[in-house]
Amino acid sequence: MSGTAAHILLVDDDARLRALMSRYLIENGFRVTTADSAAAARETLRIVDPDMLVLDVMMPEESGLALTESLRADRAPTLPILLLTARGAPEDRIAGFEAGADDYLGKPFDPRELLLRIRAMLRRTTTPALNTGPVQLGRASFDPDRGELITERGPIRLTGGEASLLGVLASRANEILSREVLAQILNMDEAGERAIDVQVTRLRRKIESDPREPRYLQTVRGRGYILKPGP
Repeated sequence: MSGTAAHILLVDDDARLRALMSRYLIENGFRVTTADSAAAARETLRIVDPDMLVLDVMMPEESGLALTESLRADRAPTLPILLLTARGAPEDRIAGFEAGADDYLGKPFDPRELLLRIRAMLRRTTTPALNTGPVQLGRASFDPDRGELITERGPIRLTGGEASLLGVLASRANEILSREVLAQILNMDEAGERAIDVQVTRLRRKIESDPREPRYLQTVRGRGYILKPGP
């Protein structure tokens, strides 16, 4: 995180809501840059390096989901992203996590909840994992302190949410952790348990030689997940 105050890039096409959120976050100690569209956000990201992106889903031309997917595939694989939307059904939230978002907040929301979620996300992405030292996962190696996954092909990009989840699993390697426990540790909301499943699927594609038959990140039926480091 740069400087003493976290820098938030706030993207929403609703000018009134954008102004209210910006003022509230500034009053609570954040630096805030705003954009009114995905295109404007892209231009802003060329010249600033924010600590976090707060992004509305329902925007004209390019949606927040599309922008999230694009950023994850391109230049911002680890930038924490919080999606905001009036569509709060579980399937909408899962779509957000599948796009690469780290958290999801439905509109309308209490500004205090927005503040708490932002602070929780920043803690997760700036606090080193509990385990120290690299964890061997076959030909890959995960460094919990840096949140980096290194393979023989070079570094593999992890989103902030993926790195946080893998860090927790690595810190308690060879221990079965339920979805509920993982969601609590990672400060996720009621959709968190399903989001864990989405992130596990994404991690397996990056770790396992055959994601359909995982060797290192395994499911224990009816109990949760377990990370089994090894050669």
